[in-house]
Amino acid sequence: MSGAVWRASRAAVKRRRVQTVVIGLVVFCSTATVLLALAVISAARAPFDTAFEAERGAHVTALFDPAEASPEQLAATAHRPGVEAAAGPFDQAVVEIPTEWIGHARGPLTLVGRADRAGPVDRVRLLAGRWADAPGEVVVNNPAGGAAAKYVGTPLTTSTGLKLTVVGFATGMSQSAGGWVTPEQAAALHPTGRQMLYRFTDAATEQQLTASLAGATEGLPKDAVASAQSYLVLKRAFSVGADAYLPLMTVFGVLGLVVAALIVGNVVSGAVVSGYRHIGVLKSIGFTPRQVVVVYLTMVSVPAVVGTVLGTAAGWAASYPILRAAFSGISTGTAVIEPAGWLPAATVIGVPLLVALAALVPASRAHRLSAAQAISAGSAPRNGRGLGIQRWLSGTRLPRAVSLGLGQPFARPARTALTMAAIVLGVVTVTVTTGVSSTLARTLPTPDRKTHVVVATAGFSGSGTEPRLTPEQTEAMLRATPGAERVSVRGLVRLGVLGQPQLVFADFYGGDDAVDQRRLQAVEGRPATGPNEIEAGPGFLDQHGVKLGDRLTLVLDGARTTVTIVGEENEGNANAISSNDATRALLTPDPHVVEYDVRLADGTDAEAYLKAVTAADPSLSPSVYAAGSDGGIVAIRTFSTTFTVLLSVVAALGVFNTLLLTIRERRRDLGTLKSIGMTPRQVVAMTVTSVAWQGVASGIIGIPVGILVHRLIVENVRLIDFPERTIDVWGAPLLAGLALAGVAIAVLGALVPARAAARLPIAEVLHNE
Repeated sequence: MSGAVWRASRAAVKRRRVQTVVIGLVVFCSTATVLLALAVISAARAPFDTAFEAERGAHVTALFDPAEASPEQLAATAHRPGVEAAAGPFDQAVVEIPTEWIGHARGPLTLVGRADRAGPVDRVRLLAGRWADAPGEVVVNNPAGGAAAKYVGTPLTTSTGLKLTVVGFATGMSQSAGGWVTPEQAAALHPTGRQMLYRFTDAATEQQLTASLAGATEGLPKDAVASAQSYLVLKRAFSVGADAYLPLMTVFGVLGLVVAALIVGNVVSGAVVSGYRHIGVLKSIGFTPRQVVVVYLTMVSVPAVVGTVLGTAAGWAASYPILRAAFSGISTGTAVIEPAGWLPAATVIGVPLLVALAALVPASRAHRLSAAQAISAGSAPRNGRGLGIQRWLSGTRLPRAVSLGLGQPFARPARTALTMAAIVLGVVTVTVTTGVSSTLARTLPTPDRKTHVVVATAGFSGSGTEPRLTPEQTEAMLRATPGAERVSVRGLVRLGVLGQPQLVFADFYGGDDAVDQRRLQAVEGRPATGPNEIEAGPGFLDQHGVKLGDRLTLVLDGARTTVTIVGEENEGNANAISSNDATRALLTPDPHVVEYDVRLADGTDAEAYLKAVTAADPSLSPSVYAAGSDGGIVAIRTFSTTFTVLLSVVAALGVFNTLLLTIRERRRDLGTLKSIGMTPRQVVAMTVTSVAWQGVASGIIGIPVGILVHRLIVENVRLIDFPERTIDVWGAPLLAGLALAGVAIAVLGALVPARAAARLPIAEVLHNE
């Protein structure tokens, strides 16, 4: 009998081509969305933990003052209660590299003396070359070591004239150094600190780490610990980019699955109801109730499997560029950033099972019907449901087509509820995306309706042409060129933070401070306009474990200055800060200018200004500034918009399927109405009205839910800090537009079935009945 079941199932798939396509498209969109969400979740969590444990990463990298604690005292801390393992002490020194080298900007380099890369804690992975085993040799921390292998043997000269040779490239999840030398070489560099690497038995929270470090260092002088870096800070920084995408991915993934389950349940329920006669025939020729259920489950499973396979392939292909965008600018050490290998298998198996479960409840109705009941139900008129509401509506002054359309959904309340649920979720999706896009738009600087020209210097643009003018002469030329109204300057420096091995990028703004569209703007605290003041984004604050009001010591070209974090930017690279030219002057006299921002006066010919700048100094690269081109914002907006369109189409497909089923059930009624004078236009109006009011009701329900979900998303995107003024975007015009979203989804799904109903031949319908 299994062959007969398969033949009946295959025939059902062919006979219901529209429902088959609807299920396939719905499952395709949902699967792709879910796989992308799971890919980001897995990439943001598992790779760090896996690589960290494989390397026996340090729970705490502690830097001690050599004047306060001897090597013997530090070595003794390894045996304190709560210390699982320890490595060190290692001498740590900071040297200055005065020129650019192997893709690194000039500036400080933190070197640690280690005899080998193994040990009980922080087993550094060698990526190219060999480990340093003699004075004058250095191994550079570079996660792209394989690509940099050709630079093994490159000489480095420090600002003091010390010559070092790069003998290898290595990296580690603990990020404990910028490079490694032999212990003898580190001792000769006059180390400013001694490093200890600890693994603790209790290391799950910051509080446990603080307590464990305090226990290990108990008995040492009060000021012995100069700084300490927690692995939890590195872990948060590792996933900070992915965390920006994670809330959106999760919301759209859950919405996709729920919409798919609703529509599949609706399809199967309608197939069972409209196929009562078919069920009766199957049972009368010997099919058991279980076999009938299998027929209907197979009818759903075939397109579901095809949609799942195609959706998995599409989601898998899209996951790589999304993960690259999510982790751009983040130090990933030896972690492999790619979607987890189990995801395709999980979606290929899990999504069809979910579809089958969604179909099982309505399909079980076919199990309960006897052959006689099914055949009689399939041939008898279906009266009695919703008649009270329909009669009441017929007594109103509404046009007859409208009153019939409004009453029609009450004949099938369960089907109507499933359809409305799909429309509600579509409205929620549109509301969330509209809110996110509006919030992102408000984070961008308000355009001043002036034309801005950005002039990149030779070193920043890579023009290869030697500069003709000094930075001071360039600024004077830009101001003197006809059309310039105001000029601001941005310097970019890579500098060190005392006590931390990672270098950071620092933007220093000068000139006319009100010009640059990307200048200092604080969402918390205040702008860093005074000397020794900086701003940082949430990614930097998380990665370095600091907050507003904390003080850091910046190191550049041998100079040091202590700065205060006075403002939090709404976004920014996790390894970048912003400040002003006065702070830069405390570190170096070189302005390190990378670009100028010129605001042009009204009526100025921008092209003429560009030509004048190029003629004055061919090494400069001027261009008209295009506002709102931030890559991260564009990526999030593109992603959310794409999946809003997909889920809205899916919801419209649910409406489309519901109306097709309704029209099939009411062929006789439609034929009768047309025979007594209902025009095709009235049939269309009646059909569209039957779902349009559901769109209105769905908007009333879905918009508040979407507003709540939007707030939850933007408040949990740690890569960007949104102030309240950018979150509260719900003005009357925007809400009025969203109120039409449910109607638009409903009408979009209703148009084709409505036209099909209008074209039904009267004679053919009544003859078949």
